Amino acid sequence: VQLVESGGGLVQVGGSLRLSCTVTGSSFDDIAIGWFRQAPGKEREGLSCIESSDGSTTYSDSVKGRFTISSVNAKNTVYLQMNSLRPEDSATYYCAAKPRFCYSDYQLTHTQGKYLRFDSWGEGTLVTVSS
Repeated sequence: VQLVESGGGLVQVGGSLRLSCTVTGSSFDDIAIGWFRQAPGKEREGLSCIESSDGSTTYSDSVKGRFTISSVNAKNTVYLQMNSLRPEDSATYYCAAKPRFCYSDYQLTHTQGKYLRFDSWGEGTLVTVSS
């Protein structure tokens, strides 16, 4: 499975960006796609996840209400709409794939990202929020 992120860039505080994650090399049926981020010197953080089978979504408390995950299965693409961006949202954002099920809101919020097991990862896209 190959994942390619796009849509990162420089944005001002309070602005918005939409990230895309395109999945190839695998059926888009019955997989879960997660979004993560990692800032320099910080641990990887799980943000959100979507299940391709029924569109179920989960979010970390750190982004709930500001970020929205969605997918277009016909395009094998998952999006992360990021609104009301803050300087602390600056990081490299990654998408990743695992079979079937997402981690829960609680797991995304309280589990270090390195322990959230996903099988395949993209190379990341950089988001910088300037104040």
